[in-house]
Amino acid sequence: MRKAQRRLWITLAAGVVLVGAAALAMTAMRDAMVFFYSPAMVAENPPQPGQRVRVGGLVLDGSVERPARGGANFTITDGGGEIRISYDGSLPDLFREGQGIVAEGVFDPEGRFAADTVLAKHDETYMPPEVAAALRESGMWHEEAGDHEGYGGPEGYRPAETERPS
Repeated sequence: MRKAQRRLWITLAAGVVLVGAAALAMTAMRDAMVFFYSPAMVAENPPQPGQRVRVGGLVLDGSVERPARGGANFTITDGGGEIRISYDGSLPDLFREGQGIVAEGVFDPEGRFAADTVLAKHDETYMPPEVAAALRESGMWHEEAGDHEGYGGPEGYRPAETERPS
């Protein structure tokens, strides 16, 4: 084999190895990737049953039920849709109605969401970026609202249907 041919074969072999490694990495990342959906996105284009997803929004006032068996059932909204969530674990201490949360789990074939993880904000200035973006898109985010006490959201959030506190 001439030097040029050998160099060509080495280059081709290296290319095949790189493409194979990239394909393996993409497959591994795709299996670990969890997509975020807002309630409006779920209403418009629901994910496949059994597909692992994150959903986020505000816990709807009056929607929290705590069955005797433990866990909780509650509804989240972003103003454009609602998702009923069933969770069997212990809710975070900061979980409450009007609170921005992100839940991770799967939808069943009937469209119910079974969460195995529920995350709530960690301080008064934090809301998951995905939830904040969904609230902005739905019109439930108001930059001019300065008082957020009792809503559990960052400054700038108040439910769209309530008046600004005095």
